[in-house]
Amino acid sequence: MTVVPVVIVGAGPTGLTAATLLAQYGVECLILEQWGSVYPLPRAVALDDEVHRILARLGLRDEFAAISRPHRGLRLVDRTMRVLAEFQRDVAPGRHGYPQGSMFDQPELEAILRRNLKNYGSATLRGSTEVTALTQNADGVRLDVTDTATGGHDVVRASYVLGCDGANSLTRASIDASMQDLGFTQRWLVIDVVTEVDLDQWEGVHQLCDPTRAGTYMRVGKTRYRWEFRLAPGETADDFRDMTRLHPLIAPWTGNTPAGKLQVVRAAEYTFRAQVADRWRDRRVFLLGDAAHLTPPFIGQGMGAGLRDAMNLAWKLAGVLHGTLPEAVLDTYEIERKQHARAMIKLAKIIGAAMTAGGRAGDVIRRAVAPRLHLVPRLKDLATDSETPALRRSALVLRPRLRRALAGRLCPNAILDGERRLDDVAAGRFAIVASSEPPATLQADIQRRGAAFIAARPGSELHRWLRDGRAHTAVIRPDGTVLGAVRDLSAACAILPGFDGNLSRPTTNTGG
Repeated sequence: MTVVPVVIVGAGPTGLTAATLLAQYGVECLILEQWGSVYPLPRAVALDDEVHRILARLGLRDEFAAISRPHRGLRLVDRTMRVLAEFQRDVAPGRHGYPQGSMFDQPELEAILRRNLKNYGSATLRGSTEVTALTQNADGVRLDVTDTATGGHDVVRASYVLGCDGANSLTRASIDASMQDLGFTQRWLVIDVVTEVDLDQWEGVHQLCDPTRAGTYMRVGKTRYRWEFRLAPGETADDFRDMTRLHPLIAPWTGNTPAGKLQVVRAAEYTFRAQVADRWRDRRVFLLGDAAHLTPPFIGQGMGAGLRDAMNLAWKLAGVLHGTLPEAVLDTYEIERKQHARAMIKLAKIIGAAMTAGGRAGDVIRRAVAPRLHLVPRLKDLATDSETPALRRSALVLRPRLRRALAGRLCPNAILDGERRLDDVAAGRFAIVASSEPPATLQADIQRRGAAFIAARPGSELHRWLRDGRAHTAVIRPDGTVLGAVRDLSAACAILPGFDGNLSRPTTNTGG
């Protein structure tokens, strides 16, 4: 029988991210994955700069840059490919240090996540391992597992279990949690194509606003392209296995490219859903990623939501296991993440409906309204700004109730000196960002707690950020979220949790 502090069920991007973050804090963990190697077919293809920042925290800044490409935003087109509206995103590094949006191939991402995990001796990945049962008591969690290659059986015991096992989660079923339907179900055809021919299309996401065949096009990599088309009632993916049926769908983008030059990697049916689990935790078992929430793909936040889950929970769990944080902080995971996930799912539903709903009447409205959408500031911000909503109030998000505040939002990953950014200096610790230097007594207190102090010098990005937030000082959590913004350094030290050296620094370079 194997005994470990943390077992992670599922080695997709969410599980691998959680394992790496825990390993950076010196927490021993075991990842159990039913597949023997990386799942070969692409699924997620997009992420924003907030999630890109998480990958850099894992130490994958350069590796991810090598396999991804910035995308330029969103273009709405009608069935004749006339551009109705265009919302451009900046491909240069933004407030988090990375392009606002990036495209990638998920198998390539999982491959570099797995390679990176091998840098940590405290994390072990067991493939070809199926979890068949999960039970818990006051002392921990028991997992019954089967080696799918040999048929052998084993028992694993853990102090905590993270269920990162997808939409059909056995972990979710084991804690009697269920998915709540948020009122969105659509069947879509997903087509992935590889070609050496450059299709010479605008390097952003194209949304086909066609009430009879809504669709999406995007370039994923140097030779990889994806299309998604809504299926009509009675249609299935099998209807489009033949290139004679498939080619007319993608021809508006492929132009005169011969069908023989297009290698179809996959043409599969997916049901896009909007669902959130009714609870994300039962004692020592937590749900993350698709086990906890499912979102329509219209704003590219499906995989990213899982990585946000891992980033939110890992440092809290590490603190509890090291004895530097009280067990009660684990209650903040669902409080903070569930509301955020619901907000992003709601936005995806709204964007999806605006692009595809309304039949012929909706099409007429889109043709008239879409070219003027860029004149509406809030709508333009939704399409071009990658900032996501602030986290809900919790014991670790000290937000005032009646006004917008910095608390719950991500602190900018600002350049501090040379090429070093805030994340390099914070290095997975709590940090205090302030527009004045602390006196010696407060400096000693900050150091004693294992936190970083970062000066927001006049004229700097951080100084402007504090000023715009009407704050002098902010306490930043290890996940980059603002715990609270206060008037002075004494007040900041008063709300700064006490960490010791066990959790003060990750055990590898965080990138930046």
